[in-house]
Amino acid sequence: MKKAGKEVQAKTETKAKAEAEVRTEAKAKAETKAETKAKKKTKIRKVHNFKWWRNLVAKFAIYFILICVGFVYLEPIFEIIAKTFMSPEDIVDPSITWVPKSLSLNNLKVASQVLKLRSTLTNTILWSGGLAVAQTLVSALTGYALSRYEFKFKGFWFVMIVLAFIIPTPVTMVPRLMMFVTAQEATAIQLIGTPIPQIAMAILGQGVYSTVLILIFYTAFNMIPRVLDEAAEIDGASSMKIFWFIVVRMSATTILIVFLFSLVWNWNETYITGTLLRGNIELMPSKLDMFNSEFEDMASAQGGAFRLNKAYKMAATLISISPLMILYLFVQKQFIQGIENTGITGE
Repeated sequence: MKKAGKEVQAKTETKAKAEAEVRTEAKAKAETKAETKAKKKTKIRKVHNFKWWRNLVAKFAIYFILICVGFVYLEPIFEIIAKTFMSPEDIVDPSITWVPKSLSLNNLKVASQVLKLRSTLTNTILWSGGLAVAQTLVSALTGYALSRYEFKFKGFWFVMIVLAFIIPTPVTMVPRLMMFVTAQEATAIQLIGTPIPQIAMAILGQGVYSTVLILIFYTAFNMIPRVLDEAAEIDGASSMKIFWFIVVRMSATTILIVFLFSLVWNWNETYITGTLLRGNIELMPSKLDMFNSEFEDMASAQGGAFRLNKAYKMAATLISISPLMILYLFVQKQFIQGIENTGITGE
């Protein structure tokens, strides 16, 4: 009996020791697992903190660059606006740079008189708008032809269009001027000094940067699926109906983009206009170029009541760019949408 009791006791002790060892081993594994998990959490936290700091530094660098670049572009506009509303005393005060002590509208009044604002602004809007409409229509037709039709020497003419953009304007202006002078002598019709040459150039696809406008339309029209054209042809639609009811309707933002580009380029253009028009129509850019002499003439006529200063020229510049800035405020959403759409690759 004693021997059997000892055996039972030994088995019990052995079993207890085994259970203790199992518990100890399980506890050690749990502690190891917890330690490993804690290390992983610490590592993840460090990686997360590193990524957070890296993202913060990257965002800061991006915003810093954007602010610097934006300031480079906006600083002249800020200076124009500040100088426009400064009084003569503020202009000569070296302590005043941006914010005037007292606002003055006298600079705008004098600049408007020098520019002959009412007639000059009307002429500029009609001139630039008319040329922009002609360029937009001709560029759309040309871009549509290049996009939809196959004809002999198509690649050659496409290369010529690109070269026409690369070649500087003064190089192409000389033969154009000679052509108009020759036509004027042959027909005895006055061309130089009239709007006829530039209107003819716009209608014939030779307007200001017309090649760029053609390429914009060419890219946009290529994004319109040709299956729509084929479906319209099956229904009996002619090429002009396809162009007007399908292509034009689906390219409204592109047409707006081209029109705005053409309007701005014709608004600011002075070289071709000065060569062909010869100042016979008073336009805003030409009046701005001649502001100093125009101001002196006005001051002399008024007995030297005014003296030219930087504020008057800044006010004239602000008046000149204000119509374009106001126009952009109204169409900026469609403008940006059109820019994005023309960069998407389609069928």
